[in-house]
Amino acid sequence: MMLMLPILLPLAGAALSSLLRARMLAQHIIAGVVTAGMLLVSVLLLHRVQSEGIQVLQVGGWDPPFGITLVADTFSALMLLLTALLGFAVTVYSFAGIDEQRKQHGYFRLLLVLLMGVSGAFLTGDLFNLYVWFEVMLIASFVLMVLGSERAQLEGAIKYVTMNLLASVLFLIGIGVLYGKTGSLNFADLAVRLSSNPQGALVNVSAVLFLIAFGIKAAVFPFFFWLPDSYHVPPPAVTAIFSGLLTKVGIYATLRTFSTIFVHDQGFTQPYFLIVAGLTMVIGVLGAVAQGEMRRLLSFHIISQIGYAMMGIGIFTGAALSGVLYFTLHVAIAKAGLFLVAGYILAVHGSTTLKDLGGLLRSSPFVAILFLILALALAGLPPLSGFFAKYALIQAGLEAGSYVIVATALAVSVLTLFSMTKIWGEAFWRERDGDAAPSAGARTLRRGDSWLLIAPIVLLALCTVAMGVGAQYVFDLTDQAARELIDPARYIHTIRGALP
Repeated sequence: MMLMLPILLPLAGAALSSLLRARMLAQHIIAGVVTAGMLLVSVLLLHRVQSEGIQVLQVGGWDPPFGITLVADTFSALMLLLTALLGFAVTVYSFAGIDEQRKQHGYFRLLLVLLMGVSGAFLTGDLFNLYVWFEVMLIASFVLMVLGSERAQLEGAIKYVTMNLLASVLFLIGIGVLYGKTGSLNFADLAVRLSSNPQGALVNVSAVLFLIAFGIKAAVFPFFFWLPDSYHVPPPAVTAIFSGLLTKVGIYATLRTFSTIFVHDQGFTQPYFLIVAGLTMVIGVLGAVAQGEMRRLLSFHIISQIGYAMMGIGIFTGAALSGVLYFTLHVAIAKAGLFLVAGYILAVHGSTTLKDLGGLLRSSPFVAILFLILALALAGLPPLSGFFAKYALIQAGLEAGSYVIVATALAVSVLTLFSMTKIWGEAFWRERDGDAAPSAGARTLRRGDSWLLIAPIVLLALCTVAMGVGAQYVFDLTDQAARELIDPARYIHTIRGALP
């Protein structure tokens, strides 16, 4: 039953919120209680996976490959914990960070449906249900993006939905080809069937289609261009949850399928991953350096950071995959926190264009400290989480002899630090021109609203610090998850019922 709760809780919350849509306070309470409940359930689920092993639920009692399988290993449990943490932080932020009109048009319901879709994608044990959860996420995220119906939102949403629909079509074709060849879509069943038969051309076609589809979802090179045009247009709370979760689902799907199903032709895929990783890192960070608007700059950084995750997948050793998982958790938290900082600045000063800002260190010193923690973590400075994440990936790259990608990662890290200092220098350190007129959207927040915006940023900044201070504990978890990915025998056998 616990495996169902990350899906049922937001579903029930969305349904109850629909019934009480005229009562805004009730919607706040429902969203807060549901996301807090998801956080508690995800912690308990991770503990159960640690103490009892991989958890499997065959929905309706149908055995694989015919039934719907829900499965949680260490990787899934960690991603569910990340989903719940970001969902809770963004929900609290949204109490004051989302305008009443968007709330009345179903903002919290859509946010809960989005969390349900992400949780379903991390829990599913077969490809078709992964596709279904992708579509749930796409519908919820598209409506969240266009709520407000501003021109820039509509333009960004069109690019977003077009590319993601293309990804869905390619994914569905790949599923069809694979099903036609094997007669199964269950991860574990596919792994067994493909291990006993040589992979033919049609299976490799499926692998390529999955690579492209997941690459679009993850916004890797050359499929990244939709992201910076789309992610800076919705409210910062929406961008924060998008940046923290949606591209990470693409990384999760890539790792799950290419560690469980397509594991017998790594020579075919791993060079591709390393080339894509390097180009994604470089293109993303160069785009970030060129930006003069904070949210667009951070959007380009999503792309460059995805390159680090692809680097670890390309190296594909236990140490590298552990680094990928640590890095994914770190960057989702740090990047969501930075977008929430941008949202606070937008709420108070009416703009996130760097030339319009200045003097924030003097006017908002606490927020400046939070930004500095998150920005330095993203750049990879010790003792914050980003340092340990990049150190693990670089060490794995050196051990594997992948010197070119290691050099690229180090150079990109320097440019990341440069772009963060650009925001710091322009928005926080530089004094604002005293004759400059206030931005049109500038307003004075009530004390309660101000703390509702700041408290989630504090939570995420503390998580970043805790991941650095307690890096060994986090690495113990990611090491275990990496071992399960490198050797998926227990995952496969547990789903098929061969092991308790």
